[in-house]
Order: sequence, then structure tokens, then C-alpha cells
Amino acid sequence: MDESIYSNYPPRLDPAQEQFLVTTVKDWTIHNGLTVRPSPASLPAGADEKGVLATNAPVTLFPSLFPKSCFEEAEALQKVYNELYANITCDTAWLEKVMEELIDVDDFISSLWKVHLAVRKEGYVQPLSLGLYRSDYMVHVPPNATAPSIKQVEFNTISSSFGGLSSLVTGLHTELLSFPPGLPISYPKHPLLDGRVPPENTAVPTLAAGLAAAHEAYGPSKSTPSHPLCVLFIVQEKERNIFDQLALSTQLTRVHKVPVFRLATSEILTQTSIPSSNPSRPLIYTPPFSPSTPFEVTTIYLRSFYTPSDYKSERDWDARLQLERSAAIKCPTVLNQLAGCKKVQQVLAEPSGPDNLSHFLPHTESSVISNLRETFAPQYDLSANGRGRELALNPETAVNHVLKPQREGGGNNIYKAEIPGFLRSIPETDWKRWVLMEMIQPPPTAKNVVLRSDGQVLSGHVIGELGVFGTILWKDNGDIIHNEQGGWLMRTKGKESNEGGVAAGFSSLDSVILI
Repeated sequence: MDESIYSNYPPRLDPAQEQFLVTTVKDWTIHNGLTVRPSPASLPAGADEKGVLATNAPVTLFPSLFPKSCFEEAEALQKVYNELYANITCDTAWLEKVMEELIDVDDFISSLWKVHLAVRKEGYVQPLSLGLYRSDYMVHVPPNATAPSIKQVEFNTISSSFGGLSSLVTGLHTELLSFPPGLPISYPKHPLLDGRVPPENTAVPTLAAGLAAAHEAYGPSKSTPSHPLCVLFIVQEKERNIFDQLALSTQLTRVHKVPVFRLATSEILTQTSIPSSNPSRPLIYTPPFSPSTPFEVTTIYLRSFYTPSDYKSERDWDARLQLERSAAIKCPTVLNQLAGCKKVQQVLAEPSGPDNLSHFLPHTESSVISNLRETFAPQYDLSANGRGRELALNPETAVNHVLKPQREGGGNNIYKAEIPGFLRSIPETDWKRWVLMEMIQPPPTAKNVVLRSDGQVLSGHVIGELGVFGTILWKDNGDIIHNEQGGWLMRTKGKESNEGGVAAGFSSLDSVILI
């Protein structure tokens, strides 16, 4: 195939074509719920006092090109990654050894660990844990590479978002591609769009099925008299990404017939309780709109509590402790959240020392472990006289790296030339909070057109990030009850942008055409 068709993708839009396509996409997003709440900063004062406004989520007008071999590799490894992080969570002694390096320098990690210690002292009552995960990758094409490969950006164990909206973007692009190329109701003609559609995206049924599996595994009510059972979504105050979350709760209610309630972090201690007389410690949710009908919570799904800003006072930490010590199945537990720290990823990627992958995946074929290991980008700690410190402080090598803290949500990293100065601006004792990772080198010629939530249309060179979803339900002895891969997310950002978070405003939702 003529290589020029890749550099000429996506097809050029004249002003009239762009206006038509943008209008079509705007209307489709609102009609189908591919939406977010607008940022208060983008509205005039008092414009949405009732909280009724919604706008299109940031989306690309065209699906992005993605290597089929890389896509299939990412999907094939997800269940292995699910098992890996479940087994890490079960090995408390190993995890504690890793956390020891962070507890004395990172208040957030220390506070999470204290929650675990408090529950361990009292005794855990729920042996089951649920993971709704997303493993994020970028295509890696270093100079002289004979073929593209994938490198893992990060592994998300808490609040792995955009399963709902990513499925809708797949639907949007698939619908636009369903018409014969060149007709005015579809895209301009281009060889790469002829007969191609994005792969099926099963993120919503997969993630909802994971929650449903936990709900069923919980068993009957542990209360006397028994209460009706429910799943509880713990959410941030004034959540902008609510429609993504509603896709999962709606699937749970309609398909699995599971009652689902949303509860803001500030309401946990007022609307939930654990009866002191019941040694099983069931978590009881009393809806304020129906106080005479309390529910027993089988499963807690955290779409909050993943960042320090979610803990505004000790009351929020008390709320997290109440959830953790209850009999409800947590998604994730505090230990599973800690397993998602960047420090864990760095330790797993170490080329020398203990073979942690073989330790945690003893029944996995060596070739599969080798494939998983190949997804790691080189990563380093910043210990004294270590390779990481040398690379981070040298301006010539720092430009090839990113410095990552133990945080989720986007906007936290330090990039390239800024790394040496940043490190010298903070106490050296704090350096071990950070992990140095070699930058992934994406294809240089990718382009796309983006419709932002504020209506801006931007075009140019972009970088894509593929996320693959998976769910796993396991016992604390390592027995796996449910392990599934299904669904994916594509995020696209401008080539000049370092960060990739959609909710943080750095990137746009996308889909893929496999090539």
C-alpha cells in the first residue's frame, strides 16, 4: 500500500465539510449522551445554578490509526495483568516492603497505609476484592525500529474511567463510517476509511458484569432482619464526568437488575453505618429519600478517593476507614489502590534483582511473562548513586524522561528539561517519592481533528494512548472467581501536550482504525 496514504490521513476538510461534520458530531454527542458537565470556569457566573447543563465530551472527528498487532497484544495481556495485580494485593508483606520507601515521605500513601493497618488490627471481614482495571499504552517506534510495539504508560487500579464514553465514541465513528465514502453524510473519501470500522468496544457490559459478579458473590444479607442489597458508587462532589459513570450503573440496573445508588464522599458518614452489634460488619445505606428502607451494600465502587484533594478533612479519612472495615466488597481495597502506585510499576520493571513477574504469575507460560515484561518502559528510582538520579539530574539525559509521583488523575508529572531544576527545588529526602521513566516514542506523523467541549475545533499532529479494560474478582488466598478482558479507550492529545487526562482537560476521546 502506498505509504503516502498514512501521511495524508485524515482526509482534508474544506470549511463547509468541517462545519457539517462538527455540527453532526455535536448533535450526535448530545443525542446519545456522549457528554460531560461543563467546567464552571467556562460559564458566566450564575449560568448553571441548578446544575442542568451538559456539553459534548471532547472528541476527535476521525478515528485514529493504530497498529493491529499492538492492539491485539494489549488485549491478549489484560487478563494476565489482572491476575498480576490481584496477586500483588494478596502479598501484603511484599507490598509493605515497597510502601516502606514511601510512607515516611508521602503523606497520602502514609494515610492510605494507616487505613489498612487499622482494619488489619481489627480484622478484615471480607475476603473478596474486586478490580475494575485499565492498562494504558502508547505505540513505541524508536529510531531504526523494524516494527511498532506497545509500552505501558501506567496501570490503573482505582477509578478507571471512560469505559462508558469510549464505547459511545466507537459508536459515533462507526456510524459515520457506515455510509459509502464520499457521500455528503459521511467522511470525505480516503483509502484507509474504505470498508473499515473501529473494533467492537464492550467496555460497558464488561465493567458492569464485573460489578454484578461481586454483587452476586457477596451472598445473602448479613443483617437481622435481612435488608435488600445494592451497589454503591462513591463519587466526587459536583462530578463532571457523571454520564460516563451512569453508563455502568444503568447497565447494572437494566441488565443485571441490581439497585445502584450514588453517594458523594461528604455523605458517607451520614448515610451509611455499620451496626456495632453485628460482627459481620455489613455496611447499611439509608437513602435520605426513603429512610424507612435501608439497603445493605454488597459492593463499593470508588470513583473518588483516588487523589489527596478528595480528602478535605479527617472526616473523609474516617469515611474511607468505615468503607474499608465493612463487609462490602471494595473496588478497590486500600491495598489494591496502593498496588497501583508508580513505585510498584517501577519495581516490577527492574531488569535485575528478584523475578517478581514469575513470583506473582507462577502458572503463566514464560513466553507470556516475557511479552508482558516487554511492555515495560525503562524506569528508575532516585536512590543515591543510582542510575535514575544520574539520568534525572543531567540535562542532556533528563530530556528523554518523565518524572512521576504516586498520584492518579493527570497533571502531576514533571517532564524533560524541567526535571533537574524541579528536583533541586525540593528536599533531597523527598526524591524517593518520584519515579523516573524513559519517554515512549510514538509515531511522528499521526494527525487528527478535535472538537473540544467549548466548541473549539483544533487540528494537527497528535499522540494517542490506548487503554484496555479488565475486571477481576478474587479471594484473599489468591483464588480467582472472575477474570475478564473487554473494551478499550483511545485518548488523543496534541503532540505538544505532555499530559493525557481527559477529565483534566488535556486530551480527547477517540476510537481506532486498525492497520
